[in-house]
Amino acid sequence: MSEITCECGHVNPEGTVLCEACGKPFEENQHLNDNKPEQLLNMRYDGSARRSQTYQRTIVDKIWNFFSSVKIGVSIIIILVIASALGTVFPQEMYLPPGSDPTTHYKEQYGILGQIYYQLGFHNLYSSWWYLLLLAMLGVSIVIASIDRFVPLFKTLRKQKPKRHVNFMKKQRIFGETTSTDIDYKRLKKNLKSKRYKIHEEEGHLLAEKNRFSRWGPYVNHIGLILVLLGAMLRFVPAMYMDEFLWVREGETKEIAGTDGLYYIKNEDFILETYDMEDEANSQFQESLQNQSGPVPENYQTNAVIYERTDLPVVPGKEPELEKVREAEARVNHPIELDNGISLYQASYQQNEFSSMTFKLHDKGNEDTDYGQFTVNLIEPKDEYTLDNGTTIRLERYFPEFELQDGEPTQVSKFPRNPAFIFEVKVPGEETEVSFAGIGVNIDASGENDYKVGLVDFQTRDVTGLTVKRDYTLPIIAFGAAIFMIGVIQGMYWNHRRIWIQPKDTGVWVAGHTNKNWFALKKDIDRIVADTGIEPPVDQQEEKDEAERGNDDGIISDKQ
Repeated sequence: MSEITCECGHVNPEGTVLCEACGKPFEENQHLNDNKPEQLLNMRYDGSARRSQTYQRTIVDKIWNFFSSVKIGVSIIIILVIASALGTVFPQEMYLPPGSDPTTHYKEQYGILGQIYYQLGFHNLYSSWWYLLLLAMLGVSIVIASIDRFVPLFKTLRKQKPKRHVNFMKKQRIFGETTSTDIDYKRLKKNLKSKRYKIHEEEGHLLAEKNRFSRWGPYVNHIGLILVLLGAMLRFVPAMYMDEFLWVREGETKEIAGTDGLYYIKNEDFILETYDMEDEANSQFQESLQNQSGPVPENYQTNAVIYERTDLPVVPGKEPELEKVREAEARVNHPIELDNGISLYQASYQQNEFSSMTFKLHDKGNEDTDYGQFTVNLIEPKDEYTLDNGTTIRLERYFPEFELQDGEPTQVSKFPRNPAFIFEVKVPGEETEVSFAGIGVNIDASGENDYKVGLVDFQTRDVTGLTVKRDYTLPIIAFGAAIFMIGVIQGMYWNHRRIWIQPKDTGVWVAGHTNKNWFALKKDIDRIVADTGIEPPVDQQEEKDEAERGNDDGIISDKQ
């Protein structure tokens, strides 16, 4: 690419707006209005040459220019916001009730809109490929846009010199000329230092600067955003983030997800404590408690035992050899923490879940008869049961949560909340009979059975619901958020101020520039030049605005 050689001898990259050495404006790159020669300088990025504004030939250039555009970045953010909002219309699949089938749940609960929601894949929106692609595109846009602007701006600010071109001085927003040779430069420098300006001097020309670090605030923001996005995307890496749900019944021992078979948990006891309505200690909550339809839980916890498997590596089909590690309690907001970064949070519970049911075989017309009893374990039922008299009872079908729909038995969930069974009864020497039995229901489908399977007893137990969670991304997200806030503070509460002072044969010129808060800069300069023999400069933009307003008022008056 061709370069631009300034009259001062400095060679600038193509696309430079202001010479990096003397600040001379290159009119062809300033994009000024030819009808307004008095127009102020375009000081954006200090006139540095940005790659996206210079190279436009190869496919790499086009990709770079696409992602460096602020409009593209904002568009991606808007699409992400809309997509994220869509994900909150109905619950995501991970938050559905345990045992729910998403293929039917959304239609049953939310109608046709729920079905459309599911079919479009919005039930797993935040892990969908297109949502992750949008996050990646936003990250790429932030990185490229930052590099495209930061690198040339950093180089330009590092190279700036006190001695600047005449047009650079005259076309600054804050500018003033003083015709006098009686200037107190000693006092001027003292005033600058009292305002914490750093002074650079070259052949009598002064550059006073402070708060340059504030210019990097937006780029610090971008670093924070990139870290937050990285942390969010790492949540889809199993080694970095895990959020599973584990139901453990009292007396049951289960493997803890995410530990590769190393840790197991046994539910020794589930405890539920409710608020006592008569207790004076709860008097301040009486009104809230009385508005509840039932008992209000005060505490629910799981008394558990953590085991470690000792017979590693795991052999499929082999019963694990477990060694007790410790006893622990999981309460709301007080998880059980393991050494590998996994925490077990008390999240839910199910009281009085059926654990087993005992039946007997008796004559259809006489419940006092008893040909034998058998017990069905509702968690791991057997396929066949044999009574003492040789009768075989085969479990044909098992409905953990039974419900009749259109006269047909169906299974609502896999949890034994309303168990029902279809038994095949084979009495030696007689034909096989089919019976349908459950709680409060006993049906002879053929109407010709001689025997009946009747419920004798049942046992219940509590079930605890634990969230198994590991999150190595949270420190990354928190660190990114902290970096972002540092950038916000850095760019919001400070502003980059520069003052150029150039001695002339007939006096002195003063020019000033800031990236924001021009009023404060003007006040700074007025105080600095006080009692130095230098006249306070003017805000040329304000003078132009006032002149235009005056012209507009005159035109309106003439028309009236």
